[in-house]
Order: sequence, then C-alpha cells, then structure tokens
Amino acid sequence: MLSFSSVQPTTTSKPHPSDLPKLPFYRLHNQPHPHYQFSFFPPALHHTAALRIRAVDAAQPYAYETHLSNRSTQSTKLKIAIIGFGNFGQFLAKAFIRQGHTVLATSRADCSALAESLGASFYSDPNDLCEQHPDVILISTAILHTEKVLRSLPIQRLKRNTLFVDVLSVKEFPKNIFLQVLPDHFDILCTHPMFGPESGKDSWRGLPFVFEKVRIGTEKSRQLRVENFLKIFEEEGCRMEEMSCTEHDKYAAGSQFITHTMGRVLEKLGLESTPINTKGYETLLNLVENTASDSFDLYYGLFMYNKNAMEQLERLDLAFESLKKELFGHLHDVLRKQLFGKVEEGVNNPVMSNLPKNGAPLPAPKSKTVEISNN
Repeated sequence: MLSFSSVQPTTTSKPHPSDLPKLPFYRLHNQPHPHYQFSFFPPALHHTAALRIRAVDAAQPYAYETHLSNRSTQSTKLKIAIIGFGNFGQFLAKAFIRQGHTVLATSRADCSALAESLGASFYSDPNDLCEQHPDVILISTAILHTEKVLRSLPIQRLKRNTLFVDVLSVKEFPKNIFLQVLPDHFDILCTHPMFGPESGKDSWRGLPFVFEKVRIGTEKSRQLRVENFLKIFEEEGCRMEEMSCTEHDKYAAGSQFITHTMGRVLEKLGLESTPINTKGYETLLNLVENTASDSFDLYYGLFMYNKNAMEQLERLDLAFESLKKELFGHLHDVLRKQLFGKVEEGVNNPVMSNLPKNGAPLPAPKSKTVEISNN
C-alpha cells in the first residue's frame, strides 16, 4: 500500500504524481527526500524489515511424497494391520504393542472389546482398515482360508508399496498366492514364528523365527521397514533363520507335521496322568496338550498345503510296520525255542533297522503281520 506522510509543499495545491522526481528505490526506504517522504509501509512499520508475502494456497517448493518417505525412514515404529484376530493374531499383537508399534485389526468375529483391552484398534470393515494406510498387512488367518481372505482385501485402498507378511505354518503356498494376487508394487515377506501361545507364553527367547524376503523394493525406506519388522522378533530373543520357503516346508514336514501327528495319535489313545509318571511320559502328556490346543484345521492345513507331508505319513506307516515285524520276529524266536529247545539255525528274520533318508524311494508298506507257526 502506497502512503504519503509529512509533506511540505511550496504551494497549497497538491503536486501531480508525474511532476514528482523519480527517486532511487533504496531512498524510498532509507533516506528522506528534502521535500517529500514516501513509504510503502504503514507508519508503525516504517522502520521494519522488507515485506514478506505469505499465502496458504501459494505454490511451495515441497515434495509431499519425498517428505513421507523421509519421515518413514527416520521412524522405527510401524503401523501393523493384522488380518485374522484369532488366538495367534492376538498373541503377536501383544508383543507389537509392547514394543510401541500401532496395531490395527480386523476379523470375521467382532473383537472390538478385546482389541481395545490390548491397546489395538478394531475395524469390522476391511475397507476402513485399509484406508488407515498401514505400513504392514499381516495375514494371520487359517491356512484353509488364506487365499479367499487375500483376494477379498480392498488392496486398491492401500499405499502402493505396502508390505505384506504372512505367519502361516506352511510357506510355499502363501508365497505363490502372494505372487499371483498382489501387484508388483507391493512388498512380500514370508515368515513362520515356530511357536505359539502355548510354547511361547513365557518367552520367545531362543525360539526359531523363519523368514524369506520374497520381494522387497530397493528404496531405503522399504528396506528399513522390513528390518524394523524383523527387529520385533530379534528384540524378543528369537533365533532368526533366513531360508527359502521350499527349504522350510521340507524341514517342517519332518519336524512340525510329525510332531502334530504323534500328538494327535497319542490323543486318540486317551493318555492320562498316573501316580508314577516318568519324565518321558510327562513329555508325551505335554505334547498332547500342546497339539490338542490347536484346531484340526491347522493340522489339516499342514497336511494339505505341504507337498512333503504325504511322504512323512508314508514313512511313519513304514516305520510302525517295521517295528511290529521286529517285535513279532523276536517273539517267534522265543516260541520256537520253547517248543523245540533251540532256535533253528539259518532262519533269518530280516528287519529294516533304519528307513531310507527323506526323499529316497520307500519300499511299499505291508499290512500283514508275521504269522506264528509251530511247524
């Protein structure tokens, strides 16, 4: 705003602007003219600094996406959305929240009150959850429902570089589903915490956590986000094991699937505690308790979606048959000795001492038991 102040004219008429002398710009601000004094500022601001223009809608040299990326790089805390807020999802959520991460959750059942008690936010509609733009989508559903749940997620509402993580007990299956369903701009991390609410209720220290970085973007913020997620389990004391999903399923079939199978077989036997329990028997009772607490859907998923599981069942059947033959073979020798005073020389009862290694061809199991003859 242009203002005139303290003018001393030689006549009573006002001078025309064109008649005024042209002054250097700096003199309008710094030095008074002998006849006129001009100012572009109100009298109160006459001696202040130069005018600064501020406008809310003015174009600014500011990259919003760069700002978000930098802010994400600097932050170590994640916003984790858990899809499937069952026992295992709740089990993981407690550790996430304890370490200061933000947890969102959705599930088929209404778990809003439970989520609130844990310090998590529950969304009954997955659309609302995805609009919160979590850093991580963690799939914690039953193995049998994973594909259906993943295909029903409104992934178009997520940030384009969202990290998808699964915690299923089989690995090749979710890896293949992720690669089929998710666009290339989403990151993929396949994991398996090899413990649960029972085995990990006291501590996670020393318990194995298996993972494969299936597809991770090269940007620093995306690399750091994966490391921050894995750091959750490192800080809980887990033994971190990086391996391919194929390797995991091969090892898991010979360990986890066999463990669950034996636990369920013993459960069918109806084992009960006795006054003279040995340490070994206590171990078996604990095995039954741990495996029986898991749903049959989990056990079926271990069998259905791990191609190595059928081989382990065949090996287990063959091992049982071999053990029965060895027992009946010794019984046959005892009976012959009682009947004839000695065991016939040259009569061999072949026994398979050890089964072939995993992956080697197995002999066909025979269901017929050894018949005892007195001839």
